[in-house]
Amino acid sequence: MYKITVLLPKTYKMQLKFILALFCFSIFSQSQSSIETKKVENIITKHGLTFNDEYSWLEKMDSDETKSWVSRQNAYAEGYYAAVKKSVSTKETIKIYDQNSTGSLPSIRGRYFYKLLTVDNKKSPYLFMLKKLDEEPIELVNPNKIYKNKNVNIENYYPSKNSNYLAYSLRIDGSDKLEIRFLDINRKEKLKDTLINVKFSNVSWNKDLGVFYKLNSNKNQFEKDSTYHVFYHRMNTTQDKDELVYDGTKSNKDVQFFTSKSNFFLIEKDNESNKKSYYYSNLDDQNFTLTKFYESANGEFRFINYHAGRIYYSTDKYNWGEVRYFNLKNKSDDKQIIPQFYNHLLVNTSFTDNYLFCKYKTLGKTYLSVYDYEGKFIKKIETPIGSNISFQNFDEETKDIYFTVSSYTIPNRNFRVNLLNSKDPEQVFTSVNRAKPTVFPLDYFETKCISFKNRENIDVPITIIYKKGLQLNGNNPCLLEAYGGFGTISGPRYDNGLLHFLDKGGVYAFAEIRGGGEKGKDWHKKGIGLNRKNGLDDFIDASEFLIQEKYTNQNKLAITGGSQGGLVVGYALTERPDLYKLALPKVGVFDMVKFDKFTIGNFHHTEYGNPEIETEFKSILSYSPLHKIKKDVNYPMTVIFTADNDDRVPPLHSYKFAAALQNREAQKNRIILITKKELGHYGGNTYNKFVEEKAQFYDFLIRVLIKE
Repeated sequence: MYKITVLLPKTYKMQLKFILALFCFSIFSQSQSSIETKKVENIITKHGLTFNDEYSWLEKMDSDETKSWVSRQNAYAEGYYAAVKKSVSTKETIKIYDQNSTGSLPSIRGRYFYKLLTVDNKKSPYLFMLKKLDEEPIELVNPNKIYKNKNVNIENYYPSKNSNYLAYSLRIDGSDKLEIRFLDINRKEKLKDTLINVKFSNVSWNKDLGVFYKLNSNKNQFEKDSTYHVFYHRMNTTQDKDELVYDGTKSNKDVQFFTSKSNFFLIEKDNESNKKSYYYSNLDDQNFTLTKFYESANGEFRFINYHAGRIYYSTDKYNWGEVRYFNLKNKSDDKQIIPQFYNHLLVNTSFTDNYLFCKYKTLGKTYLSVYDYEGKFIKKIETPIGSNISFQNFDEETKDIYFTVSSYTIPNRNFRVNLLNSKDPEQVFTSVNRAKPTVFPLDYFETKCISFKNRENIDVPITIIYKKGLQLNGNNPCLLEAYGGFGTISGPRYDNGLLHFLDKGGVYAFAEIRGGGEKGKDWHKKGIGLNRKNGLDDFIDASEFLIQEKYTNQNKLAITGGSQGGLVVGYALTERPDLYKLALPKVGVFDMVKFDKFTIGNFHHTEYGNPEIETEFKSILSYSPLHKIKKDVNYPMTVIFTADNDDRVPPLHSYKFAAALQNREAQKNRIILITKKELGHYGGNTYNKFVEEKAQFYDFLIRVLIKE
C-alpha cells in the first residue's frame, strides 16, 4: 500500500484554510433552520382573555402528522450536532472520568444488601444481592431477559418482611406506568405473580403474604392521570383477584401508603384544599378496615414514621423542621423530642431499631445528627463545605454507621464510623466499590456557598463552582441551574460531564430559588400559586448577580433546568432574552395554560394555581413561557430536550414551545428540538445512552460558550 501525499503551493494552502474556516463559520452562524410548522387557528377565550393556541395540533402526539414533524426536527438536530462534534467531543472524557468514579454502598433492605450494577454498557443494570457487605454479589434479576425488544429498567425493589420474597418494579420505555414482578430469594426463582399498570406507587408488604400497590386506569397514556385505587395482592394469585382497599375516584384525591410493623397506613390528600386525612388498619384485619387517626386542614401535619405504637411527625409551625410524636391510641400523649434549629433545615429522618438519624442542611453543608427515641442527642457527623451526606446503613450489633459523602465534583465516598466511640470515620471499600484514584485532586475546584440579594432584598442561596485559580474577569463561560418547586430540597450531585466543563474554565452555579424547600416550608410557600413569579424572578436575579460580580457576561451565560426547572428556564428565556447566550431546558413545562389537562398536572393546582379560577389563571398566563413569546424578538440559541414516552411531563410542552420559538421571522438564533425515542422523563436507560445524552448536553454547552 502506498501513502499518497499531495503537495500544494503555499497560496493554495492558505486559500483552502480560508474556505474551510468559512464553511465552519457558516454552519454555526447561519440563521434558524427552514423547518416550518403549520399554524391552525384555535382561538381560546378564558376569563375575558383571548389567545390563539395555533400549535394545539401537536398535542396529538401519536398522530402520523406529529410523528413526521418530530422526525424532521430530530433530523435537523442530528445534522447540526454532527457538525458540533467535529470540534467538540465530550463522550470519551466522560467515560474516562467514570472509570475513576466510585459509587455508593449496597443498600440494606431486610436481611440482605442489594445493588444495581452495569454488566453490559449496552444494557440496563442488573440487580445483585449480597448477604454480607464484604461478599461478592449474586445476580438476582436481569431485566433485559424479561423484555428483549424494549428499553427496560429496574425502578426499585422491595424484600418481604422475612426476606423470603422480593418484589421489583420495571420501568418500560421510560413510562411512569410500572410492572411489578416477584422472585423467591432463597431459590432464586421467578414467581408467576405479575402486576401491571402500577403508577406513582411504592410496594408495601404485608409480612410475606402479599403487597399493597396503586393501580392506574388511564386508557390514553397522556390523558389526565387516574391513579386513585389502592389494591392488595395476595401471593400466588392473579391480579384480577386483587382486593380494592381504597377508591379515590369520586374525590380525585391523591393517596400515599406504607406498612410499618403490624399496621397499614394511608394518607389521603385533597389537591385543591391541601387537606390531608390519615388512616391506619391493623394487618391482622383481613378486610383492611381503615380508621382515621388524624386530619389536617392546611397540610400543616407531616407524617414521618410509625414506631412502637407512636406516630412521629412534624408541623408547619416550625419552619426549619422538628420531630415530635403522639401515641396512636391516645393523641393527647404528644411530645416534641427534637426541636427546630434556626437556619438548620431538617431534610429527612431515618429510623433504625433504636435510633433516629436526622439529616440537616445549612448554608453550604449537610450533616447527620443521631438521637435515641426520646430525643437524646448522641452523635454528630460533619461534612466539608459543598458536600452532601447520605445515611446508608446501621449495624445494630457493632453500632457502626455507614454513610456516603459526595459533591458536584467528587463522586460518592463511603465511610464507617462507630456510634459509641470518638474515632474519626474511615473510608470503606467493598467488592462492588473498590478503591480508585480521584479524577482530580480533592482541592482542584473551589466551591462557594453564598447568598445574593434579590430584587426584594431577600437573601437567596447560591452555590458557585470553578477551577481553583480561575481569573474571574467577567468573561468566563457559565452555566446557571435551578429547580425551585414542590418544596424540593436540592443538593449537590456528582456530574462528571460538569467536571469537564469546569476543567475547561467554566463556572457552574445552582440557585436555591423560592418554591424549593432549601430554606424551609416558608421558602416553598413564597414561590407557589399566586407567588410563583417570586421564584422565577429569583432566577433572573441570580443571572444578573453572576454578571455583576464578574463571574460571566451576557455572551457567556447559559441556563438549564429539568422538569419544573424547565419552566424556570422557559420563563427566564422569554422574560429576559438579553441576559443569555444559550438555553438548555430539559423535559420542561411550557404551556402552563393547559398544564392540568394532561398526565399528573391535575395534582398540581396547589403548586401552580387552578386555571379555572380567574385570578389564578391570570397569574399562570403571566409567566407561561409559551404565551410570553413575542413576534419581534430574536431569542437566544435554545436546545430543548424531551422524550416521546414521557408521561410525567408530556413532550407536547416541548413541541409547542419549539414550534412557537422557531416559526417567527425575527428568530435568527437556532432553536433545536431533540426528542429521545422510546424513553421517558428520566432519559437514557443504559450506560451508553446515559453517556451519550450527557455528552450531547455538554458538547452543545462547550461549543457555544467556549469554542465560538
